Amino acid sequence: MLKVEHIVTGPVEENTYVVHDGKSLFVIDPGSEPERIEAMIAQTGAKPVAILLTHTHYDHIGALDAIRDKYQIPVYVSPEENEWLGNPEHNGSVMLKQHGFPPITARPADFLLELKTYELNGIRFKVVATPGHSIGSVSFIFDDFAIVGDALFKGSIGRTDLYTGDYDMLIESITRELFTLPDDTVVYPGHREATTIKHEKDTNPYFN
Repeated sequence: MLKVEHIVTGPVEENTYVVHDGKSLFVIDPGSEPERIEAMIAQTGAKPVAILLTHTHYDHIGALDAIRDKYQIPVYVSPEENEWLGNPEHNGSVMLKQHGFPPITARPADFLLELKTYELNGIRFKVVATPGHSIGSVSFIFDDFAIVGDALFKGSIGRTDLYTGDYDMLIESITRELFTLPDDTVVYPGHREATTIKHEKDTNPYFN
């Protein structure tokens, strides 16, 4: 039985998730505040085996190198955005300068995600492409829940005014890859609270 836990990190309140079965654990989108992420991991009693990135905007990668170095684990990212990890203009952190903060970068990933089903340390998940918020955005589909980054939110969708954003592409991605999941699938987004596929199909104003 997989468990999902999260903390809200950083000034833009990004959701950092851990998914674990009590033995092995994935970190998904380590946004910032690595000490708090480490404390969440420690409470699970599970061993970190990989970091998965839904996309590479700065608010999702601020603690990436700290966590990968602490646990000596590989990072998986979409091939479309591996270069973004070290590029503040593409990952959006160049805009932090105006607020007096340095840009955010990370080293390249260890593995480039393929659109397929993975099994890592006995945990299965499917990678599907959900571009539109950014060109390399992906969602991770587990048995009865999905971690979708900034594609879909409760009552909303990801913004499409950033580099490579595309509104029509995002609507099509959500319709094709997420709204075809079972209605009771729990959706864990990159910001704000969880929802379900049925709730969004029935009430999300972008689709109704």
